[in-house]
Amino acid sequence: MNRKRIEEFEDCPVIAAIKDEEGLKKCLHSDIQIVFVLYGDICNIGKIVGKLKAAGKTVIIHIDLIAGLSSKEIAVTYIKSVTHADGIISTKPGVIREAKEEGLFAIMRFFVIDSIAFDSIQKQTESVRPDMIEVLPGVMPKIIRRICRESRVPVIAGGLIADKEDIMAALDAGAVSISTTRQDVWFM
Repeated sequence: MNRKRIEEFEDCPVIAAIKDEEGLKKCLHSDIQIVFVLYGDICNIGKIVGKLKAAGKTVIIHIDLIAGLSSKEIAVTYIKSVTHADGIISTKPGVIREAKEEGLFAIMRFFVIDSIAFDSIQKQTESVRPDMIEVLPGVMPKIIRRICRESRVPVIAGGLIADKEDIMAALDAGAVSISTTRQDVWFM
């Protein structure tokens, strides 16, 4: 299943990352197939996912950003059983492990702010084994290239991607896809 999901990312180089209802509405009427949900709460996340799934989208929830959910592993079980999302994003190793055990697609997010954070990527991906990793900010082709060279896990570049040049630079550096909240980029 996960190889098939990774191929889906390879076929969809632009991922819509939605952060509010306006983004949800625009995304529903776009050709984008993969959506990262970056907002919501325990009461409405099921409805958000339901709308996206009804539109034929693959839905990945950034579980750390859903209000009312703890950062504990039980939140993964809740997301799987209540929302039926396809996967989760998290910065927390325990949450990623639980998602894998629950059969959800698991993306581990890393903020590359210094060499210590960079070194952490290799260690954590080896111990946690996410299906993919997301690296932020996504406008650092040299760093993305290095991560792609050193990691066996496919990479998504996210954060600060503003135009086609940013998309092409990230993809040329080896990222499989990019994620962005910038709605004008979704329609390029």
